[in-house]
Amino acid sequence: MVQLIVGNKGKGKTKHLLDKVNTEIKDVQGNVVYLDKSTKHMFELNNKIRLIDVSDYLVTNSDEFIGFICGIISQDHDLQHMYFDSFLKIACLDENDISATIDKLETISTKFHVDFVLSISVDEHALPENLKSKVIVSL
Repeated sequence: MVQLIVGNKGKGKTKHLLDKVNTEIKDVQGNVVYLDKSTKHMFELNNKIRLIDVSDYLVTNSDEFIGFICGIISQDHDLQHMYFDSFLKIACLDENDISATIDKLETISTKFHVDFVLSISVDEHALPENLKSKVIVSL
């Protein structure tokens, strides 16, 4: 399952994402990974959550990002949830071409039973129609 937290930059998406991951870690049986563009939020995350700074791994386009995600999943068979802050930046996307990447994430989610929650700096009304049903928070 892919869920989206959307809204323009500076609206508080990261706070919602951090609250969600820190709340859900209490009930998760498997492992949880939080991907971000820096380690800025390291001390705001529960210590059971693995923080990965994507900028350390030379990801330069969305296909490399999907490969990076698959690599993480292949190394952790207990992985249950992945949270992506600043999704457009870490996945090397702009708001006009996110559908294909999110469709790939949905396929990966179904195949490997990993849920994804993405923070995207886009207004809900600017999202493609097929993604609006995935929105859980709109700011």
